[in-house]
Amino acid sequence: MIPNIKSTNRENVSMLYEHETEIRVRYSETDAMGRLHHANFLNYFEIGRTEQLRSLGQTYREFEQSGLFLVIIKIGVQYHQAANYDDLLRLYTRTMRVTHVRIDHEYEMFRDEQRIASGTSTLACVDREGQIRRIPEWLTTGPTTRKSQP
Repeated sequence: MIPNIKSTNRENVSMLYEHETEIRVRYSETDAMGRLHHANFLNYFEIGRTEQLRSLGQTYREFEQSGLFLVIIKIGVQYHQAANYDDLLRLYTRTMRVTHVRIDHEYEMFRDEQRIASGTSTLACVDREGQIRRIPEWLTTGPTTRKSQP
């Protein structure tokens, strides 16, 4: 996946960046029928966002240490097929839109070629007191070559 990034107006920055993450369904994430419990799809979406951020050269831990947090203000999931214990899933996390204070994501999860689930989320950038803050410039410009420091 090659990112297509547009960033012209800082007040309404458009950015399309897709990241792929593989996730294996663990036994503890399933219900009594051996199916992935519906609530765990949201956890998988979080894994996708966290790994997407890491692919941009920064961990969420580093982001928090800077005094900023990304909080969910809206999230939704559509279930298409069941996922089962030990299935290997591919999650595509797409950043669809970034403004100066929020990020919109879309998600698609597949087992082989079967779409298992899709969803969307909106995150807002806040400080430790919960006050809305501007998203750092580096996050609005997409992939970089910066590496995380240990």
